[in-house]
Amino acid sequence: MGADDDKSSDGHRPSGPPGLRFLLSHPANWVSLGLGSGLLRPGPGTWGTALAWAIFAALAPGGAADPATALVIVAVALIIGAWAAEHTAAMLGETDPSTIVVDEMVAFWLVLVMLPAGEHVFRLQAIAFVLFRFFDITKPPPIRTIDRRWKNAVGVMADDLVAAFYTLLVIAIVMRIM
Repeated sequence: MGADDDKSSDGHRPSGPPGLRFLLSHPANWVSLGLGSGLLRPGPGTWGTALAWAIFAALAPGGAADPATALVIVAVALIIGAWAAEHTAAMLGETDPSTIVVDEMVAFWLVLVMLPAGEHVFRLQAIAFVLFRFFDITKPPPIRTIDRRWKNAVGVMADDLVAAFYTLLVIAIVMRIM
């Protein structure tokens, strides 16, 4: 990364919270800020997760018909998301600003891909949404440790992947019991 890579298109970090101008100043910002959902308040992570759900529902209304292909797409989104998060974080001068929501989006796509398709898919997705947000917000171990210690793009993405794992684990246990 060069000396000027952490600056917006006009050569300066944004003063105050990023806005529309910052969002549009680089493709990485557009990706990492979740098409602008990360600019919404309160709870940008919840807005980003909701957008991820909406995008998934538009592309796969009955659930992932081909989970293998969907997992490849999620893996590519993870790589692009890490790149975008690193770029935007550097431009903002922070390691994990709350406006970066691509981590929530990709992790929730992983959850949605792994859920069984079927007639109750919306109900299951809604439960997954609540569980995922719960784990992402409360940050049970090791999520909080990852969030605090891994001060890079991998850490930005990894803590949400653990929240996704917890979400899927709870759903799997409940489905097994029922």
